[in-house]
Formats: sequence, C-alpha cells, structure tokens
Amino acid sequence: MSHYLVLCSILFCLGTFGVLYRRNILVMFMSIELMLNAVNLLLVYFSVLHKDHSGQVFVFFIMAVAAAEITIGLAILVMIFRHIGSINIDSLKKLKW
Repeated sequence: MSHYLVLCSILFCLGTFGVLYRRNILVMFMSIELMLNAVNLLLVYFSVLHKDHSGQVFVFFIMAVAAAEITIGLAILVMIFRHIGSINIDSLKKLKW
C-alpha cells in the first residue's frame, strides 16, 4: 500500500516544484497535468483497494475533462506566442490593459 502512496506523493511534489519554480507556461501546464495524474493514480489505487470500480470510472471522466482543458490551454498559449513572441510567464505582463 505504501508504495503507491510514495509514488503519488513524489509525482505530486514534482508537479508542485514545476509550477512554483519554472517560468515557462508550457512546463507549468505539464506540471499541473502531472499533479492531476498523481491524484488520478491514487484514486484508482484506492478504488482497487476497496473493490469499488466507480473510482476508475470517475478517473476516465477526469481525464476527458483534462484533455479538453489542455486543448483550450494550448490554443491560448499559441495565441499568446503569436502575439508576444515568448511563452515566459514574465512576458505576460504585456497583456495588461
């Protein structure tokens, strides 16, 4: 049991590190997805542990919503790159009114 908890904790901490310390928006998106996948893995593990498959079905819905979310996020990112020429988080200050 503890191996899955340790793995999910490590994945979530790596994602948190990526969000907090990286300035590239694409890396931040990937870090957020890593955090979400760590939570999904933990949800599937607890679902199997309690012999209830509703957690696994819930993870499929989460993954579908995450795919739509990342598609919209990448489209916004492409538009920002075309407008500014950079995808650093510091360059987004130019988008202020």
